[in-house]
Amino acid sequence: MFGDNVEDHFGHIKFAIFYLLCGLAATFAQLAFSVGSKVPNLGASGAIAGVLGAYILLFPQGKIRVLQGQQVVQVPALIVIGLWIVLQFFSGVGSIAKTADTGGIAYMAHIGGFIAGFVLTFLFRGSRRVRP
Repeated sequence: MFGDNVEDHFGHIKFAIFYLLCGLAATFAQLAFSVGSKVPNLGASGAIAGVLGAYILLFPQGKIRVLQGQQVVQVPALIVIGLWIVLQFFSGVGSIAKTADTGGIAYMAHIGGFIAGFVLTFLFRGSRRVRP
């Protein structure tokens, strides 16, 4: 839903490079906050978070269909992705306090990937305009 629009905007090669860079940034962000952890860290979900960071910049007026109760409604991408990253931030801050290597969700990877995607979009987007 998000990736194909961002890929259409960047082009295939630029998108592949962008995606890999977001994954690397996500991995390093998670490692920075869990230096001594023995839990494996790949950064794949952080790369997807980077795509969300790009989407919010490239298509701020985009609408996303979400399930609300028993009906599907359209919500602005800015609200859906904005709420998601705020949730990641608060969950990430809470996860820093944990000292056990319990695995689970790499919130800092999501935050790092999102920030990387947001910043890298200024380098990769060029002047093309694509409708979602």
